[in-house]
Amino acid sequence: MTAPLTPPHQPPPDNDPWHSPPTGHGPLHAKGAEDDPDLKTDLRDAAVVLVAVTILGVALGLLWLWLAPRVPLISNGKAVFLKDTEGEEAVAADGVFVLLALAFGAVSAAAVFWIRRRGGIALVVALALGGLLGSLLAWGIGVWFGPTHDVVAHARAVGEGVPFDAYLELRAKGAVLAWPVAAMVVHLALTALFGPRDPEPEWGAGYGVPGPEQPPGPA
Repeated sequence: MTAPLTPPHQPPPDNDPWHSPPTGHGPLHAKGAEDDPDLKTDLRDAAVVLVAVTILGVALGLLWLWLAPRVPLISNGKAVFLKDTEGEEAVAADGVFVLLALAFGAVSAAAVFWIRRRGGIALVVALALGGLLGSLLAWGIGVWFGPTHDVVAHARAVGEGVPFDAYLELRAKGAVLAWPVAAMVVHLALTALFGPRDPEPEWGAGYGVPGPEQPPGPA
């Protein structure tokens, strides 16, 4: 009688093609079943950043309304004209908005990085979207609380030959992109310079890495 080739209590080899993979709650199974806490934290922080940056648009709108130069108009009783036909107040108002938006973008990005201390696509998207919404809100506030749009009625109210301010207007519509662009650039730069670094890989035997030398075999 001959002994069996495989002992009855020995588990089948790992390279058996008919061997079914083990089932259970291994590390991969547990990670896929549970929610990622880092993802939840990133989404929550991104929502807070989006709301906070959008609300900052109120401050931008009030500063723009305060600092933007006015375009003087004058009436002769029949029509309304520019008091200074060579004035650049309209262009200067757009420039003030862009400069303020760039400053708000840089400050908001630096504040988010200082509080969060790391990057993430969710934070960058929240900064960009919040900056865009904040710029639109600032634009609306400046127009709403500025001089009236009814120029004819305003000219009649002040009288003939008396200069008055034209309504505040953002002629360069692309100025609303200054805040989100500045926020993204500053945040990405700070993350690249001061953000946490990934751990260096450990060198060891593997593909492309020479292993220990083997003694020469018998000739």
